[in-house]
This record gives sequence, structure tokens and C-alpha cells, in this order.
Amino acid sequence: MALLQEREDSHRHYINSLTKQIAQLKEALQERTQQLQESLDKAKIKGILPQGLESLHNTPTQSDLKEFFRSQLNQAEVNSGVKLPSEYALIPFDTFTLQSVYQLETGLTRHPAERPVRKDRRDELIGTVETALHVLNGPEHHTDNIRRKHTFSPSDFIQGLTRTERDRGSIYELTFKGDRPQDFTQLVLFRPFGPVMKVKSEIVNTQSIIINIIVPLLKRVDTFKQFIKNFREVCIQQDGRVHLTVVYFGRDQIDKVKAVLDQTTRETRFRSFTLIQLNEEFSRGRGLDVGARAWRRSQNILLFFCDVDIHFTADFLTSCRLSAEPGKRVYYPVLFSQYNPSIIYRNQTLLPSLQQQLVIRKESGFWRDFGFGMTCQYRSDFINIGGFDRSIKGWGLEDVHLYRKYLHSKLMVIRFPTRSLFHLWHEKSCADELPPDKYKMCMQTKAMSEASHSQLGELFFKQEIQVHAQKQM
Repeated sequence: MALLQEREDSHRHYINSLTKQIAQLKEALQERTQQLQESLDKAKIKGILPQGLESLHNTPTQSDLKEFFRSQLNQAEVNSGVKLPSEYALIPFDTFTLQSVYQLETGLTRHPAERPVRKDRRDELIGTVETALHVLNGPEHHTDNIRRKHTFSPSDFIQGLTRTERDRGSIYELTFKGDRPQDFTQLVLFRPFGPVMKVKSEIVNTQSIIINIIVPLLKRVDTFKQFIKNFREVCIQQDGRVHLTVVYFGRDQIDKVKAVLDQTTRETRFRSFTLIQLNEEFSRGRGLDVGARAWRRSQNILLFFCDVDIHFTADFLTSCRLSAEPGKRVYYPVLFSQYNPSIIYRNQTLLPSLQQQLVIRKESGFWRDFGFGMTCQYRSDFINIGGFDRSIKGWGLEDVHLYRKYLHSKLMVIRFPTRSLFHLWHEKSCADELPPDKYKMCMQTKAMSEASHSQLGELFFKQEIQVHAQKQM
């Protein structure tokens, strides 16, 4: 009886929601009809009609408007990618939870996380989550082959992605927990500057998706030990569905790298490693390319191109699996880059632990929106797109070239601020032998990675600040 009562309440809420949505749809449709009629009348007077709407100049009907909304959906980048001229043309997604919105630009302050969220923005996103819950819990959800033992609730909502194409509408991709730890339900909604439309709803089982983490390496053994510590905690102890490929350049210190891997195997019994040694000049693109092509099994493996100074959590591995799809989507996360801890925490006696340092605040780091080195993509897509430009040596540009290849293809490029992926600060040196363009890029990255604008200003004007403080005494 309790279950029946719960189900009855759920249906009653659903009916009330539908009634409200129907009223909103009628009102929006009426308003859009009037707006469209006015614009068509003006266009008719001028002798110019919008392309594709010539047939509506007489009497726009509800079916005509529905067809117009459908055409908006077909033209938007929802189900398939569109060719883009450059990296500047891509519209990144915003990430949101029930509490926060993470975006690359929030106005003048450039906060990495918008908290508290602006009321109109919060209402929009919460309303979208509520719409998704009504869809998932509605009586017709069985037609989408969604089987669930209990009703979806806000606590099942994991994360949402959203972006707005100014001439199309807003896209929402929402992820909910499934019945099992490796099951997730993804719902895609589209708002064509009118009522929200359901695009698709599907269960995604990530149980069998193995991630091949590829790391190019030259010396830096201490940093590699730190990376392996993170790898053991996240990939071995928590996830277990990964393979690690290390591509090492040269022979110097490779014995130490082997020792680290051997120790990991002895202590954890984890054997899914591949160590490739190349006797040639270091090239990040070359190392990643070799690592990707070294996978000989028939399975179309999911690749994660990673650097040794990257820190990630199990949530990132989930994002990697959910955001990349063979033949359809590649994932280019925007990671959070850590500032120099010795500057950030210079007023403290002891540096905080690494976990305490990994917080998303404008004082502690920045979204590395200009970086395209970390990416999740399937091996088949990487091979079909042509891989990296092997003529590029050393540091930089190889990742941008690969990124542009995907932008010029029909694959969707998924890009959003990823709060579970961090770039750890390290001393950066720019080699004298770099050509001028690469050396300039290297120096710009070095300057941006030290501290925020205000913190650097405090250091630069330190003497003036001290003189002023003394005068106030």
C-alpha cells in the first residue's frame, strides 16, 4: 500500500507538472506565433523573407512553428558535430551541480566557480533538472527502455553540462546515477528559445570501458613517483579499469622508472602496465602517438593523453568514459591549473598538504582554457584523424594541431571546466634552443602559472606596500 501510495503521488505530481508545462507551451507558442507573424509581415513589406520561412507568410500555424523548432534542433550541435574554422569558434560547456556552476567566464571577476549562483541562472538550471526528473519518472519512460527499481530524485543527479548557441537555443546534458555503481542515465534536453524538447534518454554502462592512460616521460623520476601515488589511490584502489602506458625517452634513469612500476606490482598485484623506451629526442606528440598505436588488442580502447604532473580523481575517469564516444565525440577537459604554492601560501609557516591545496578558488589557480594537451578519445578516432604531427619536436603545438583536426571534422568536441582534473605547479624552464614562437609560448605559460594578477602585484609592489604600512603606524 505504501508503494502504491508513493507511485500515486508520483503520478499526481507528474500530471500537475504536465498541466503546468502545457499552459506554458500554449503561452510560449502564442507569443512566438505573434512574434513570427510580425517579423514575416515586416519582411513581406520589404520584399525579403527569412530563408526557409517563405511558406509561412500567409498564416503561420502551430504545426509550422513546431517544424520551425524541430529545424532549430537539427541545425544545433546536439546529435552530431559541425565543422569549425578554428579553436576560437568552439563554444565550451558550463558544468553545473545542484549547488554550483563552473564556467570559463563569469564576467569581470573570472571566478572559477560561481557561488552563489545568480537567481535567474539557478532557476533555469534547477527547472531543467526538474524537467529531466519528470521525464525519467513519467509513465512513458518504459518506451525509452529505462528500467529502474525506484523513482529518480535530485540526489541521483550527478552533473549537468549546458551551453547556448545564440542563434539556435540551449543544450542540456544531464547525468544521473543508475541502479549499479557503473550504470548512469544520460538525458539530453534542448530549448530552442522556447519550450524544452527531449532529444534522447539512454542508459550508459561504463563497466567494460577500459582507459589506457598514456604518459610521455623524460627523467623527472620524483614527479613520476608522485604520479604513481595518485594512480594507485585512484586507478588501482578505486577504479580498477585502467591500463598505464609509459613512453620513456632515452636510457638515463629508466631503471628507476622500472623500479617504481615493479614496486607497484609487488605491493598491489596490478600488472596492467606497458613501458616503452625510445632512444630519440623527447617529443610529447611522438610519445603519445607511439603509446596510442602500441595497443594491439582487438578492443577499441579509450585513450587518456596525460602528463606526469597531472592529478585526477575517480570522478574524472567517469567523465572520461561518459564524454567520449567512438565515431561521435572526443573530450577535451579544461583542467584547473595550480599556482606556485610558495607564493600562494608564503604567509604560512608550513605548506598545506597536497589535498588541501587542490581547491578551486581564484587565489589558488585558474582554468587552463588555452591548454589542449589532456584529452580522452577512442583509439579508432585518433588513428582515423591521422594522429599527431610527428614533425613537431619538444614542447608545444602538437596538441593544438590535433585539436584543430577534430574541430575541422564532423566529430563533436566536448569541452568544459573539469573540477576533478588538476595541473600541479612545477618549476618551468624554457630551453634556449626553442624557436622564437615556441619560446614565447613557453614564457607566457610560465608567467601565468606563478600566481594571480593581484598576488603578483603584491610581490611587485611589496616595498611600496611596506612603506605605506609603516606610515600608518
